[in-house]
Amino acid sequence: MAKPILVLNCGSSSIKYQLIDPDEETVLAKGLVERIGDAGNGIVTHETDGQEWTITPQLHNHTVALQAVFKMFDDHGPGLKNVTAVAHRAVHGGDRFAAPVVIDDEVIATMQELVPLAPLHNPAVIEGIRAAQSLLGNVPHVAIFDTAFFTQLPEEAYTYAIDRDLAKRNAIRKYGFHGTSHQYVSQQVPAVVGTDLGELNQIVCHLGNGASISAIKGGKPIDTSMGLTPLAGLVMGTRSGDIDPGVFAYAARSEGWSTERIDSELNKNSGMLGLTGDTDMRDVEAAFEKGDEAAVTGMNVYIHRLVFYIGGYAALLGRLDTLTFTAGVGENSSFVRKMVCDRLVGLGVVLDEAKNEARDKAPHLISAPESKVKVLVVRTNEELAMAKQTEHLLAS
Repeated sequence: MAKPILVLNCGSSSIKYQLIDPDEETVLAKGLVERIGDAGNGIVTHETDGQEWTITPQLHNHTVALQAVFKMFDDHGPGLKNVTAVAHRAVHGGDRFAAPVVIDDEVIATMQELVPLAPLHNPAVIEGIRAAQSLLGNVPHVAIFDTAFFTQLPEEAYTYAIDRDLAKRNAIRKYGFHGTSHQYVSQQVPAVVGTDLGELNQIVCHLGNGASISAIKGGKPIDTSMGLTPLAGLVMGTRSGDIDPGVFAYAARSEGWSTERIDSELNKNSGMLGLTGDTDMRDVEAAFEKGDEAAVTGMNVYIHRLVFYIGGYAALLGRLDTLTFTAGVGENSSFVRKMVCDRLVGLGVVLDEAKNEARDKAPHLISAPESKVKVLVVRTNEELAMAKQTEHLLAS
C-alpha cells in the first residue's frame, strides 16, 4: 500500500505541491497555487491521473490557499487520508539546521529568528507550516532546508573577509542554496560513472532561472557560489550574481537609490533580463544565433562566469572527475552545455556532440570516451529528494 508524502514549497505569493510515493518514486498528484495575497482572484491548478483542473478563488493568505488545495484533493483525488507526513521546503536554515527536522514549536521559533536572513521566504514557509498543521495535524511535519547541505562547508569557504565581530553579531557568512538539488544530483552520479561517492571529486552546475554551482569532494561540499543570500555567484535569470560591492554605494550616490531599490534592481532587473531583455534562455539562444548584439554579449557573460567558477572549483578540488549539468537550463540546453565544454579543453574536457544533443530523462554521460573529465546530465528532483529525506528521518 502506498505511503504518500505531501511535499509543500511555499513561496511569498505561491505554493507548489506534490503528493509522492517515495518507495515507488511516483508522483500521485501535483499542483501550483499562484497570486496569493493579490487583490484579485488567485489560481489553483491541480493535476492527477493525466487530468488537470483549475479554479480561481480569492486567496487572501497561505491558509486560505492551502484550504483550496485540500479541496482540490477532496474533489478530484487522490484522497489525503493515507498521507504519512508533510515535507516543507524551507529556504534558509542559517547555521542552525544541518539536516531535516520534525517541526515543533521550537523549530518554528528558530525559523522565526532567522527571518532577517530570508525576509521574503521564511515568513511564507512558517505561515504554510501552520496552515498545513491545522489542516493535516495527525501526521508529522518535516522541514527540509535549502541551506542544510552546505552547513558542511569548511570555514575557509564560508567566511567573509569582513570585521569578525560584525560578522558574528549579524550571522554574516556564506550559507549556499539549492542544497537539496546539489546533494540529490551528486548522489546520482556514482551509479553512472561506476565510482563510489566517497572517491569522487565533483562539480555540479544547477542552472535554472536561479543558478548555482558547487564543488563536492567525497560527497561533502567544499564550496558553492551562492552566499549569505541567493544573489551571489553565477549570472541568473534576473539576478546579477557576483558584483563589486562598491556598486551599492556608487548607485546610491549616482542614482539616489535606497538600499531597498538597489537590492531590488540586483535581484529582479539584472542577470539575463538586464543584459538581454529576456529571462528565458531559449529566447536568448535564438537571438544569439541571429547575431543580436545584446544576446551575444549576455550569453558570453553568462558562460564566462560559469567557466570561471568551474576552473576555480577544479583547482580547489585538486582533481576533477565529473562535471554535471542539472535544472531547467542545465538539463535542456545542449547549446549552453557545448559553449561551456568548448572552453574547458584545458581541463581535458571532450564533449560527445551527438550525446549532448540527444534527449534522455535518465542520468547519462555526454562526454567522449577520451575525456579526462566525465560530463553528465542528471535531472534534479528536489521534491522526490525531500520525500525520501522525510521518509528516512521518520524511519530513524
